[in-house]
Amino acid sequence: MKEVFLKKDRRKRLEAGHPWIYQNEIASVKGDPVTGDAVVIRNHQGHGLGAGFYHAESQIGVRIASYDSTETLNDAWLKRTLTKAWLHRKRFLAQTSSCRAAFGEADYLPGLIVDKYGDVAVIQVLSAAMELRKDAIVRAVRDVLSVTCVYERSDAPVRALEGLAESVGPLYGECEDVVEIKENGLSFIVDIAEGQKTGHFFDQRENRAALASLVRFAAAEKPRTDLRYHEGGAALAHAARSGATVLDCFSHTGGFSVHALHYGAAHVTTVDASEKAIEAAARNIKKNELEDRSTRLVANAFDLLREYERDKKTFDVVILDPPAFAKNRAAVPGALRGYKEINLRALKLIPDGGFLVTASCSSPITRAAWHAVIEEAAVDAHKLLRLIDDRSAGADHPRRIGMPESDYLKFSVFQVQSRS
Repeated sequence: MKEVFLKKDRRKRLEAGHPWIYQNEIASVKGDPVTGDAVVIRNHQGHGLGAGFYHAESQIGVRIASYDSTETLNDAWLKRTLTKAWLHRKRFLAQTSSCRAAFGEADYLPGLIVDKYGDVAVIQVLSAAMELRKDAIVRAVRDVLSVTCVYERSDAPVRALEGLAESVGPLYGECEDVVEIKENGLSFIVDIAEGQKTGHFFDQRENRAALASLVRFAAAEKPRTDLRYHEGGAALAHAARSGATVLDCFSHTGGFSVHALHYGAAHVTTVDASEKAIEAAARNIKKNELEDRSTRLVANAFDLLREYERDKKTFDVVILDPPAFAKNRAAVPGALRGYKEINLRALKLIPDGGFLVTASCSSPITRAAWHAVIEEAAVDAHKLLRLIDDRSAGADHPRRIGMPESDYLKFSVFQVQSRS
């Protein structure tokens, strides 16, 4: 038996739900475990706390896979745990065949990401232990998710911290580089081979759907009282409303833009610094036959917002969904300055009654700290804000209590009002 014993004076993070044990919390090891081995975790008195995977060189000494110290972390465990993760998705996301099927530590599969795109699965292996079990992972994914292809996108920089090189390509079946999926009834073309991460950001699915109530009206327009409604309450036609003007910054492949156009926006300006991203956004907008109310720009969002301010241009809704500004704690101060600046510039473009839709995926930044810099931006922009909606990632990205890092996505909707 291979065992890891923890120090007496450590913080009780493990008992609170955090799934990582750092090297400075380890008192001793027994059984000569090597990197990737399954180990039993014990406190200083020898009481079993769980089972996990050991790494001899990484700052993270053990990644917890089970809070049952008698659990055998073999191929059967892997398949059983993936099955539980998939059943969770089928319960909460019954209407979709595409989602995040396994979310690493949040699903007790530390270092493993699995995204399902219909009949195709894309995996990211982010830990040395999962790298050693890759063949078993492919078999489990194939059997549990009933896919015809498994593609690997293990090209995340975090692999270097585990002593792993990048690895990209098909692992099972014949995989096309591009797949088509449905999200909230809309079509998206996903490049699983060269797109960011695994090709599509499922974590914003529900948040994109939340645009529906924001974009149907211009900021100054009052709700209509002469509309006919379905039995369930939804308006029969968007044409009866004028719709909002929308600016979608850091658009990636156009997820928010497509949803805004579909939900009745009068016009959407889609902006990303990457020409490749804008080309992908254009394809998705065209795929859904929405291009007549769309403008796409390859531009730096910071510079463009300043230019629009100088030109006194306004938008009823401004969407900010930038990439992570902080990947670690050392980067937090600079990231907060960046978030303040981008939100300040956006607020200056929004008329009274309009909306700021803003997101952060920087896991080291807390929700409280992020809201604080938005508040500072509002003060400097001479704006008053009402928090209308405050969200996280969707049900296929569960968050672990005791692990703040898992609550990485902050998504907020503010209504904007000028002040003297």
